Amino acid sequence: MKTCLTKSIIWGVLLFTTGSCTRPEDDIYTPETTSTSGLFQLYRIPHGQHYSDQSFFIATNYDELKFTVKFDSTAVYTTQIPENQYDINKLYGFADNNAQHQEFSARIGWRWSDGALRLFGYIYNNGIRSSEEITAVAIGSEHNCSIRVTPDTYIFTVNQISKTMPRMSTTVKATGYKLFPYFGGDETAPHDIYIRIKEK
Repeated sequence: MKTCLTKSIIWGVLLFTTGSCTRPEDDIYTPETTSTSGLFQLYRIPHGQHYSDQSFFIATNYDELKFTVKFDSTAVYTTQIPENQYDINKLYGFADNNAQHQEFSARIGWRWSDGALRLFGYIYNNGIRSSEEITAVAIGSEHNCSIRVTPDTYIFTVNQISKTMPRMSTTVKATGYKLFPYFGGDETAPHDIYIRIKEK
């Protein structure tokens, strides 16, 4: 009887630790995880924070930034203040014109609003911010994105849908530094948010 009870306890422990009980992080890509288009870097924006855990100073000189992004269900959120739901979070991009990004920059932005995940062109020119929606995208799929630089425009493309926005920088290329995932807006991340990006 004691032997049977001991075996039952051991099997129960094994099932609990190795069976269907998985932690949320077990389903998250890591930089070593492969997909059909190669390796992704995982960016985590922690609960209560604006910045991702992978934010570094990297000097850039772009005529085009190309990357693939994949969102999971953590991209779905509800803000504490209803009007903040329409704030645009920042996905990926660069500062421009050898200046701070709140003076000159171009990024693809994102938000969850009206039941959809939406991507935007998001820029600063001479400290003036503007944005334009590019398209809504599906959670769990890979989306090809790019920001192309011309002397007077930024061309934002997501899955072959493009929007053009003005560029007032005087540098030939977008000369500055890389900009990484950021939540906000006025509010911080309401929970851990995971974004996977592969630069091309």
